[in-house]
Amino acid sequence: MIKKMGIRWNLRKLMADRELFQTTDLVPLLAERGVHLSREQVFRLVTQPPQRLSMDTLAALCDILGCTPNDLIDVEVVNEQVRKTAGGEKPPPPAVRRSTIRRPEGL
Repeated sequence: MIKKMGIRWNLRKLMADRELFQTTDLVPLLAERGVHLSREQVFRLVTQPPQRLSMDTLAALCDILGCTPNDLIDVEVVNEQVRKTAGGEKPPPPAVRRSTIRRPEGL
């Protein structure tokens, strides 16, 4: 069985716990730590889990929020129903229902 993993991104909650309610509040705090992101980049960082995150940004967030990476990211199993066959191959795709298209006579 293959486990599909996901993450829960807790940045907004940790910011709120420290009374940082505006995403723009992070821009100067990150810049003080050498991380220069636009307001739009910070907005995306706060509002959705990042697909990639530099170690410098992660370290700066942890310093600003007084937390560890484990506080920012919760790893969780999102789908346990994905199975593999004994040979390690993917299971066959579902059967395709075929239909026949008939042209009207005379065309």
